[in-house]
Amino acid sequence: MRVGLLRAVGVATAAYGIAVTARPELLAKPSGLVDEAGRTAPHTRTSLRPLAWRDAASGIALALAPEGAALRTAAWVRVAADLGDAALLGTTLPAETRGKAVAVSVGWGALSLAALCGGRATG
Repeated sequence: MRVGLLRAVGVATAAYGIAVTARPELLAKPSGLVDEAGRTAPHTRTSLRPLAWRDAASGIALALAPEGAALRTAAWVRVAADLGDAALLGTTLPAETRGKAVAVSVGWGALSLAALCGGRATG
């Protein structure tokens, strides 16, 4: 397990989740979930906030979990969330933004999985 990389993924995920919780348009715009004027509808903002909060919470867990079973569990939760996002966004987002969203979700999931399955980084 590459603990340092898992911690870095956790911090990045938590920061992004907190930012999107505060400003859902950070996720809505690149996902194509805005109107013709680039505005995020109130119901879209409401729907994205729990997703962002989930990312913040799982990122914090990944950053702070004690090394061992707790950290492995936090990492598997993060991988499952990212791959679940890829599957769901890949079947529901507008066609013009679908590929990018899937690639980002799979990329983060793969990074967490590689860190989880990789050997300990040496100093």
